[in-house]
Amino acid sequence: MPLALLYALIAAVATTANIGMQELATRLYHGPFALTASVFVGTGVGLVVKYVLDKRFIFRFSARNSLHDAQTFVLYTAMGVATTLLFWAFEFGFNRLFETKEMRYVGALIGLALGYWAKYHLDKRFVFRVRPA
Repeated sequence: MPLALLYALIAAVATTANIGMQELATRLYHGPFALTASVFVGTGVGLVVKYVLDKRFIFRFSARNSLHDAQTFVLYTAMGVATTLLFWAFEFGFNRLFETKEMRYVGALIGLALGYWAKYHLDKRFVFRVRPA
């Protein structure tokens, strides 16, 4: 399978996990900051799913040990800060503009797609790069 297609498939899986957890969180919790809480929960789940799949199937990365894997995850997360802000800007922006759950999710999909495109390039260059021995 071509790498671009595999990456798109993994991005779709992570997006589904993210949006699915947001939906579940909003159904389970109706208190203060429910929308914000759901976005944080979905983002966290999507991050972990994407890291595990990217590491294994896109970059074929094998950590030396648990500490190395944890360090790699922290770097992966750090590279995702800007892309996450982009994703959130679209999701919250669409929520503010259209004031419907469906359009908020459309904004999330656009933001995630743009963010994942940028994240691939950041991860390739800074996180999963091959270092000389």
